[in-house]
Amino acid sequence: MDYEEMLMTKVAWYYYFEGMTQQNVAERMGISRIRVIKLLEKARQAGIIQFHLRRDSESRMQLERTLMEEYGLKDAFVIPAATSKDQVNAGIAGAASMYISERLDENSCINIGYGDTPSRVLNNLATLVERPLSCVSLTGGVSYYLPDTRSHVFNAKLHLIPTPLLASSKEMAEAMRNETSVMEISRMGSFAQLSVVGIGAMHESATIFKSGILNRNDFVYLGMQGAVGDILSHFINKEGVLIESPLEERLISTPLSALKDLRNVIGVAAGESKVEAIRAALRGKYLDVLITDDSTAERLVSDAPEFF
Repeated sequence: MDYEEMLMTKVAWYYYFEGMTQQNVAERMGISRIRVIKLLEKARQAGIIQFHLRRDSESRMQLERTLMEEYGLKDAFVIPAATSKDQVNAGIAGAASMYISERLDENSCINIGYGDTPSRVLNNLATLVERPLSCVSLTGGVSYYLPDTRSHVFNAKLHLIPTPLLASSKEMAEAMRNETSVMEISRMGSFAQLSVVGIGAMHESATIFKSGILNRNDFVYLGMQGAVGDILSHFINKEGVLIESPLEERLISTPLSALKDLRNVIGVAAGESKVEAIRAALRGKYLDVLITDDSTAERLVSDAPEFF
């Protein structure tokens, strides 16, 4: 072992095993911090330092990489699967709020979509951030954007579309969309740093079904039209193409064409019932980032579309 190799070994030991900072190592060994950095890099290249991830962590990293490659995503974040549906939503929302909080600056504005998981993300974020966060709703349906009554701290300034999610008629929906207050909120959304959207399944657990906005007959009709799920309450087929229906005409929601123009759209969804809907959203190229669990990710990559 030559002198420089001995130096590399000592630097690696102090830094990785004794938890010393690079500056501490430099002072201990009487060399410069720049020299420490270079020795650490040379130690890595020489194989003195070798990194090994835990097997479960390695498999999730591989899933993230495969999701990104197969579906053209900018990023993916995969967490361990939970057992119950409520735990799944809570876990995804918790991971998403931490992921987002690390990417916000002092004057951040984010868009939030409709649904249970985005609502949880909003409440989590509003308790994590130190400064008030500006949030813009991407749909009507005010109640899903309001603070959770269990939140003790809610640092969020909400800019909500002041309408229901579904109007009583096509004409009423058109009139609401043309209201000045509604158009102003929509314009604000185009300047947001990122957008958070949920993905709904054609399942009785879907928020839009549980809330009573759509009934079982509506779901049967949409299923007959080829719908596999929804984004911002816009129903799409397995290729991610919008399903045109009378319900679509009454919907107060950011159009899917406009969603594609927004920056950093983050999809937050997981669960066996949502796999087909998530895949459709990915095929439709509506998402830049996907936050999901390993069980869902495995299903998504095991049957990835050939045309990507």
